[in-house]
Amino acid sequence: MTNTAKTKVHKSRSVKSVILNIAVVALCLCYLFPIYIILVNSFKSRSELYDNILAIPQSFSFQYYAKAMDKMNFLRALSNSVIVTVVSILFIIVLASMTAWMLVRVNNKLSKVLFNIFVATMLIPFQTLMMPLMQEMGWIRDTLHIPMMDTLGGLIFMNIGFGASMAVFLFHGFVKSIPVSLEEAATIDGCNKFGVFWKIVFPMLKPTTVTVMILDVIWIWNDYLLPSLVLSSKANRTIPLSTFSFFGQFTIQWNMAMAGLMLTIIPVIIFYLCAQKYIIKGVAAGAVK
Repeated sequence: MTNTAKTKVHKSRSVKSVILNIAVVALCLCYLFPIYIILVNSFKSRSELYDNILAIPQSFSFQYYAKAMDKMNFLRALSNSVIVTVVSILFIIVLASMTAWMLVRVNNKLSKVLFNIFVATMLIPFQTLMMPLMQEMGWIRDTLHIPMMDTLGGLIFMNIGFGASMAVFLFHGFVKSIPVSLEEAATIDGCNKFGVFWKIVFPMLKPTTVTVMILDVIWIWNDYLLPSLVLSSKANRTIPLSTFSFFGQFTIQWNMAMAGLMLTIIPVIIFYLCAQKYIIKGVAAGAVK
C-alpha cells in the first residue's frame, strides 16, 4: 500500500472516530438532559420556573431545598429508606446465595425445576401481581395477625420475595465456576456445610454479591409503586413516597418537587459512583466465568 493510500485510510478512520465520539456525546447529553432540568429548576421560584424552564436560575439559593426537606420530613424518610434498603439487600444476598449454591451442588431434576421457576418469575410483571399480593397480605394481617401492611417489616418481606429470583439467577451462574474440590478439601479438614459455604464459597462470590447489591440498591431505593401500596402512614414513608407531598389536588409546587427529587437521587448517585468499579469487575468476572 502506498503512502497516499495509507494517509486516506488513516483520515477515513479519524473521521469515523470523530463522528462516533460526537454521536456518543450527543446521546449522553440527551440522557442527562432531564437531570439538568431537575437541577436548574430546583433553585428557581415558581414564577421564574414558569417563565423559562431551561434557563439558568438567577441565584443559587438552597432555600427551596430546606423547605423541601422540612415538608418531606426528610430525615425520617431517609432513615426509613436506609432501613428498608439495607435489610432487604442483606437478606436477599444471604438467602439467594445459599439457594443458588444448593441448586448447583444438588444437581437433580428437582433442583433444575426450582431454578427454572426462579427464572420464570423474572418474566412476570409486578403490575399483574400487585392486587392479589395486597389481598394476600391483608388476609395474613387479619387472619394470622401478622402486621404485613403499613410496616417496614412487611415491605422488606415483599422486597426479599421480588428480589430473590434475579439474585438466584446471577449467583447460580457464578457458583458453577467454583471447583467442587475446594469444598471437598474443606470437608475433609472437618468443616461442616455451614462452614464450607461461609468460609469457602461465599468469599468467592464477591463480584456477583457486589453486582446484586448495586442493582438492588438502585431498585429498592427508587421504588415507588410497591411502597405506595404497602405504606399508608406518613411516619413510615420512604423518600420516593415523601416527594408526593408536593403534588396537591389543585396545585403542584414544582420547584420544591424538583428539589425533593434531587434529594432523592443524590444518595444513589454517590453510591453508584463509589461502587462503579465493582460493577465493571462483577460484569467482567461473570462474563469470563
